[in-house]
Amino acid sequence: MSRTPVTAVFDIGKTNKKFFLFDQDLKEVYHTYTRLEAIPDEDGFPSEPVLPMREWMLETFKKALEFPEFEIQKLNFSGHGASFVHTDESGEPVTPLYDYLKPFPEELLEKFYSENGGKMAFCQQTSSPPLAMLNSGLQIYFLKHAKPEKFEKVKHCLHLPQFLSLIFTGQMISDYTSIGCHTGLWDFGKMDYHDWVRREGIEPLLSPILPGGSLLQTKPELGSIPCGIGVHDSSGALLPYLKQEKNPFVLLSTGTWAISINPFNKTPLTEAELNQDCLQFLSISGDPIKISRLFIGEEHKYQVEQMYNYWSLPLGTYKRLRFEKTLFKKVAQYPDKRIGFQYLKPQDYGLKKAEKSDWGSFPEFTEAYYTFIHELTDIQVASLKLVLKGAEVDRIYVDGGFNANDIFLEMLRIKLPGKEIIPSDFPNGSALGAAMLVNMNP
Repeated sequence: MSRTPVTAVFDIGKTNKKFFLFDQDLKEVYHTYTRLEAIPDEDGFPSEPVLPMREWMLETFKKALEFPEFEIQKLNFSGHGASFVHTDESGEPVTPLYDYLKPFPEELLEKFYSENGGKMAFCQQTSSPPLAMLNSGLQIYFLKHAKPEKFEKVKHCLHLPQFLSLIFTGQMISDYTSIGCHTGLWDFGKMDYHDWVRREGIEPLLSPILPGGSLLQTKPELGSIPCGIGVHDSSGALLPYLKQEKNPFVLLSTGTWAISINPFNKTPLTEAELNQDCLQFLSISGDPIKISRLFIGEEHKYQVEQMYNYWSLPLGTYKRLRFEKTLFKKVAQYPDKRIGFQYLKPQDYGLKKAEKSDWGSFPEFTEAYYTFIHELTDIQVASLKLVLKGAEVDRIYVDGGFNANDIFLEMLRIKLPGKEIIPSDFPNGSALGAAMLVNMNP
């Protein structure tokens, strides 16, 4: 019996660690996943369980090599960003993989910014808002100055997707998609590492940069198979859209965060845009891509819970609602703002805000929910316009959780006339993007 040729991908998220096999048409033919318990770091803060993860990956891959029905011909990885694995000379981790939610010592952060021309100047040069540990390059600065005894042992700092590749190839490299993901390492004006990286003596710890489509080879005991260098998950998720769409577009990727990605916008970031949570990524070939972020998933979850509690409704009630133009017109004509947002700041986008939600002023749940989505989409449109400015497009793809929300999509259509709003879904888009990357080169 002949075996089906497949591409294997490990997709390592913060919650789920997944393994996929894709056939030659890049259709998923197998997947499995695991969840691993976080391990407290030396300060008691949860950290990524790197060694159990490595063990699971190797075990899963070796089993898959033995599958009678599949023949693995390529391998790649996608992983969450803002994560560094610090290793010794041989590639063994010597520190925990610090969580990007771990608090950054305030005094050390102030010291860093004062050494680098001030907070806003630095953020503009590195095209990222100030995000503390989420600016993952600053984790190396933190290690050097707050934990010198650990830093002494560090010989290599690898972004998580490239550490995953190291496990299978034994080779250490860096890639643009990880470096460009709000790390604070890259000067977007010079298109090179920022001066502080050299000044702090950190550059020797960073591996040579290869383009995203580069192929290495797995170790002989792992089949000597062509193997990718890994990709940052958000950049991986963009690739299926770039492949299918010949004209410029924006991807609005929704979930906990709504991330508006305009791969055709190369304009430099302004200070105002930084203050509105705009940043730039680097594409697989090292080109800047403008994005804006909005914490809409958490906001939606919070407000819906408040409404369910107030009206004593069962979970999932909002999912049964469909768009009604007359109700939209009614809530849109209301002169004042009525939703007190928990996480979002309408005022950052020049919009008015209500101090708190007065649920008692609504006749029933449906009107309250419509009002919430109306005010939410006003902020979403303002966030989208930040990446459209200077690089207009006709099509906006919406993927992730909100692509099934009829009311959200219809309100976007009304508020963005002339734009085609297309709900779309590449399930497991970041894994699919990683599979595409290793199949780009013959």
